[in-house]
Amino acid sequence: MNPVNFRTLDLNLLRVFDEVMAERSLTRAAHNLALSQPAVSNALRRLRELLGDDLVRRAGYGVEPTPLALQLWPAVREALQRLRESLAPGPFDPAGAQDAFVLAMADATASKIMPGLVAILDREAPGVTLRVLPLTTRDPRPLLDDGGVDLAIGYFPGVLAELGATHLQEQVPRYASRRLYEGHYIVAMRRRHPLAQGPLTLDDYCAARHLLVSFSGRPFGFVDEALAALSRRRRIVLTVNQFFTAGQVVATSDLLTVLPYHFLSSTGRAAELAVQPLPLAVPRVHVDMLWHRQTESASAQRWLREAVVRAVASAPPHPEAF
Repeated sequence: MNPVNFRTLDLNLLRVFDEVMAERSLTRAAHNLALSQPAVSNALRRLRELLGDDLVRRAGYGVEPTPLALQLWPAVREALQRLRESLAPGPFDPAGAQDAFVLAMADATASKIMPGLVAILDREAPGVTLRVLPLTTRDPRPLLDDGGVDLAIGYFPGVLAELGATHLQEQVPRYASRRLYEGHYIVAMRRRHPLAQGPLTLDDYCAARHLLVSFSGRPFGFVDEALAALSRRRRIVLTVNQFFTAGQVVATSDLLTVLPYHFLSSTGRAAELAVQPLPLAVPRVHVDMLWHRQTESASAQRWLREAVVRAVASAPPHPEAF
């Protein structure tokens, strides 16, 4: 990277860089900044010349960052955020806000949270926009590090264990979390499946053919971990990354899947599905909200987090299946 004379650096170039990195698109960045696309391209060209790096390269319908851009972006985004907070002190005013927030979560989580969250936006923050990205990992920290996501919501047992260990070492973790609710998982299958009438035994469960919902694509989930502890295993013949897809497939096949019970109605196939309790004990599946510490004190981010908590509280309680 070329040495940069900060006294002559145009900070507007950093604003453009931040928006391009967030959107991964020159067109969307130009729209958000109320600039023309040639103006955005020109700003990137000037910043490239200053830093001696391409920063972003064309990729499909957008752009992808270079390693240097990924290295610089968290510091640039944090500095710009602190500058915004300093120039516009005071509490976040949702009624007049035009902020855009990005959340990462699975479809089952979104089905529980988003109706209440949209209702809050309609009432309190009509100018605020939300973008929900699919959660494809059990470790969303890289998403939070690069600033492309404000909140990640899901089941992150490994991450929370590491954060707890960091606390025990009397260090301040780079991430914070808040528990939102406990997931209630059941076995789902088509209504005329041979195992639908129950009771579902562990032997029958292991002998059946299974569909696994895996955000990362890894064919091994929390149920398989519990089975392994019993020296048992199941046969997974299909792996998908959405609970909605799982519901559609098992409604018309002899595959079994494990779903959050609250999500059954969201499959659109609830009338065609039978449910059974899992025939083995599994660890409790907690859904947590995770964010980066650098956004801890930003009033807009605090409002967003509290809005998510209120949205969860407003959701119908989990039905008791058994």
